[in-house]
Amino acid sequence: MVRKLKYNEQKLLKKTDFITWETDQSGRQNEMMAKYGVSKRAHYVLYNKLAAKTRALADKLKELPANDPYRVKKTRELMGKMYSLGLIASADSLERVGKICGSSFARRRLPVVMKKSGMVNSVNVASDYVEQGHVRVGVHLVNDPAFLVTRNFQDAITWTRGSKIREKVLDYNDARDDFDLA
Repeated sequence: MVRKLKYNEQKLLKKTDFITWETDQSGRQNEMMAKYGVSKRAHYVLYNKLAAKTRALADKLKELPANDPYRVKKTRELMGKMYSLGLIASADSLERVGKICGSSFARRRLPVVMKKSGMVNSVNVASDYVEQGHVRVGVHLVNDPAFLVTRNFQDAITWTRGSKIREKVLDYNDARDDFDLA
């Protein structure tokens, strides 16, 4: 049996419309954050804002006449930038830029790229390694898992020189040099 509602509860229920209840995106956000190892909600919100601004820019460019030299130049620049960031697969049309979402940015985070390249088994482990200082991109040590990796630096992700993980990998592959033992 259900208890009788108190006076203030009845008043609140009169103001609540259960038919047009607005849902929020927190469930999907939590799912995407877990999938891509995003620990701070503010980062994922920022990725969604960046994606929305990029889509809005693409929509503004689509409104210009197709043969306008300004549109052609800015479209080429925008698609080149999005391609070099790794957010679109190819720089062939503005339609691809219009499909960028927050998860497109999350896919370019350092731990996700490490998982994709086969350096680690999970995004969370990769995030821990990055925070502990075991990973470098090019010649720079990276301690922030939110670091976005461009296409140019995608192949330059390695273990740091003094990393114990690097030593284990080299031992496993029988590729460790005697010079490194010192």
